[in-house]
Amino acid sequence: MATYKKRGYKPNTKVEKEIEVEDNSTTAEVFNTLDESANKAEEFVEKNQKNIFIIIGVVAALALGYLVYQQFIVKPKQGEAMNEMYQAQKFFNEAVTSSVAQDSLYNLALKGGEGKLGMIDIADQYSGTAAGNLANYYAGMAYLNIKNYEQAIVYLDKFESEDEALAPMAKGAIGDAFVQLTDKENALDYYTQAANLRQNEFTAPTYLYKAGIIALDLGKASKALDFFNKIKDNYPNSPEATQAEVFIGKAQAMSN
Repeated sequence: MATYKKRGYKPNTKVEKEIEVEDNSTTAEVFNTLDESANKAEEFVEKNQKNIFIIIGVVAALALGYLVYQQFIVKPKQGEAMNEMYQAQKFFNEAVTSSVAQDSLYNLALKGGEGKLGMIDIADQYSGTAAGNLANYYAGMAYLNIKNYEQAIVYLDKFESEDEALAPMAKGAIGDAFVQLTDKENALDYYTQAANLRQNEFTAPTYLYKAGIIALDLGKASKALDFFNKIKDNYPNSPEATQAEVFIGKAQAMSN
């Protein structure tokens, strides 16, 4: 039992002397325990120092390897990929704005031309780079436009992005492909994903509207009503808001 002692305090009674001895004994035990713990830790380090150094070495090597990989492999590959992609992007943009030979231009964007790779090879050869990832998006959209819907889904599904517009647009384009394949259940799923991915005025009302139309077509009136009400409540100034009012009535009639 520990007691508070003022400076200069000396035990006088037998009980006080016993308490003093007990306090000293307890203190000694604490220090002995600390010494034993320290000794055990030292023994552990001594016995396992080889393994400890190996682990430290592996962690350091991995960190260094990652930095080297990023600096001397990923960055140069990214530059090469962007250089290759320039011509393929040009073909793609020409296809979007052209009224003739669109399929030919989309195919050039996919397969390459003018001595440069197309989006298919860029996505393959430069996978792991930002350019390789973006090539998946371009390839998917090109395939969608030439009506190769299965390949459009394959490439768009590989595309990953945190971009406010591109991320939902890729999901929505997969929904478009499934509509063309008459797979409306999957189309509804991807339109819903696209609508929920970003809550912005540009993409969200578009995919809420598409999801609502498909839900109505599938006889899922309550889901459709939810999609159209979200447009009305959250995006009243969007072009889809006026049309949503009409379909809200249809969804309500189907629900009754």
